[in-house]
Amino acid sequence: MSDSQAIPLGEKHYVAKIIERKDLSEDLWLIRVDPGGPFSFKAGQYATLGVDHHGKRIERAYSIVSSPYEEGVLEFFVELVPQGELTPHLYKLHVGGTMLCRKISKGRFTLDLKSGRKNHLLLATVTGLAPFVSYVRTLYKDWKAGNSDMPGGHKLYCIQGGSRSWEFGYRDEMEKFAAEVPWFKYVSTISRPWEDPQWGGQTGRVDDLVRHYVTEWDLKPGETTGYLCGHPNMVENCRGILQRAGWQKGSMFEEVYFQPAKED
Repeated sequence: MSDSQAIPLGEKHYVAKIIERKDLSEDLWLIRVDPGGPFSFKAGQYATLGVDHHGKRIERAYSIVSSPYEEGVLEFFVELVPQGELTPHLYKLHVGGTMLCRKISKGRFTLDLKSGRKNHLLLATVTGLAPFVSYVRTLYKDWKAGNSDMPGGHKLYCIQGGSRSWEFGYRDEMEKFAAEVPWFKYVSTISRPWEDPQWGGQTGRVDDLVRHYVTEWDLKPGETTGYLCGHPNMVENCRGILQRAGWQKGSMFEEVYFQPAKED
């Protein structure tokens, strides 16, 4: 943890240890941690991570990338906020480093299985893809096992935006899933193609592409739940686009990441 003035853990926290780290850029990285004890969660939920620094406990919620089927490991996609309270401390931690992890997961940003809507439109910016990776990994495991009622008739349609292609920590994995399974489609788009001349995919923000893909995928408000996760501007803009297209308040779920803009 951050310093020697650690606050007693009590009964609410584990000491989690980093077992793998992958840096994507100077401000984006992936970590896999041993949570330090039993940890149950549903795909789409978050874990609360923290450090003790100068006698103060600093904690923040992070969406879990890993599937509940990945026992004993929690995975996170983290963006450095230079002036933030926690991420500068997490950024300094490498394999073997430790942090606090609350023992109980939280969050309601889980897959909508109660409304009867079988289509799921997943809209994300950069690290906002994290809960959607957990959805897909979990459904893929069910689908491969062949003895589960999931995904059943459920289909997932994902658009992820970033400024440049190297911000897509899970694009290869998502494209591999999309190429193999009949129930998942994935599109990535960058908003600063002039800074990424090798990019050959879609360009523009997520909000620029939503209308096009809603039409191409033939997604109807009465049959589709929307999930908006990531930058607050994207969430606000896409909420408005979907509302104008007929989506009702109860058919959209949001998880806003309050971080400095990664898109222009």
